[in-house]
Amino acid sequence: MRVLIAPDSFKGTIDAAGAAEAIAAGWRAVRPHDELRCLPLADGGEGTLAALTTAGAELVPARVLDPAGRAIDAHWALKRDGTAVVELAAAAGLPLLGERAPLTASTFGFGQLLRAAAGHPGTRRIVAALGGSATTDGGAGALTALGAMFRTTEGIPIASGGGGLTTIASADLSALVPPGDVVCLVDVDTPLLGPTGAAHRFAPQKGANADDVVLLEAGLARFADVLGGDRDAPGTGAAGGTAFGLATAWGARLVPGARFVADLAGLPAALGWADLLITGEGRLDEQSWSGKVVGHAMTCFDNVALVVGSCATTVPDGVACASLTELAGNSRLARREPARWLAAAGSFLAAASRPRPGPHG
Repeated sequence: MRVLIAPDSFKGTIDAAGAAEAIAAGWRAVRPHDELRCLPLADGGEGTLAALTTAGAELVPARVLDPAGRAIDAHWALKRDGTAVVELAAAAGLPLLGERAPLTASTFGFGQLLRAAAGHPGTRRIVAALGGSATTDGGAGALTALGAMFRTTEGIPIASGGGGLTTIASADLSALVPPGDVVCLVDVDTPLLGPTGAAHRFAPQKGANADDVVLLEAGLARFADVLGGDRDAPGTGAAGGTAFGLATAWGARLVPGARFVADLAGLPAALGWADLLITGEGRLDEQSWSGKVVGHAMTCFDNVALVVGSCATTVPDGVACASLTELAGNSRLARREPARWLAAAGSFLAAASRPRPGPHG
């Protein structure tokens, strides 16, 4: 039997590559003669850089600013075909902040990574992975790092972060770094504004209280008034509106991340080899079926098994699902030793496996 193990990361506990290897180890303990391949995936947010690096890419170091303006070491990746992969979470991710800063957190460091990638002689196109941001600044910080200038009515630069957007009066994009071909990967289909937009839906997860949300919504609306662009387009609310800013001011195309990463990592070819696809993520819920790795995998192959940290939705009939929380007894134990329980999940699925008739046995 040929088994392809292609999970997303289990956020906050183990990356996709580590998860895949742990599941494989558990499977081998029960079915040692099966052929296994590991193909770490991502939905275009956190983990995209790691997933594409394992698929063949060079890591390029860069010194940038984190969301609070502190210097950190980050990386972007350059694939052999000239595709530069830049992950927002590497410079503006929520885990980089010990404290939450919903009004002042900036994407400036992400823009520094984009600028470094755009200026590299080997870059033919840029793939920007949006997701996991600590910010709600509409991408104003990133655009500033790329050469844009946003000023108040007094002609001074606006303050850093989403809280400064309410004071924006003008945008000077004349010095922007030429973008070339830029693709932004999004893992949500939310618009920029409104009850399902960047501020209302996601800012509370970044530490925003009710008053902060109102201010951030007003700032993003003002930002959209100044820049123009389609504020209602699906995905523009991704990464605190960064998708909107890059699409409107830098000409980036917004595409669903899970499918794009899967194609770039070689999933279609790998599925031609496989009899069974094992995929998974940290929490399976209704959002998993749309825009996430699990949902995309379910549309690509008809023999799929799942490994999840926890399950908060109904699993389709005929799909085996191993929950780390159930195997460990509770979520605390599952999160404490993810590799152990991922291996247990692999063993569980192997023991329960009843391969369907196919060309590979």
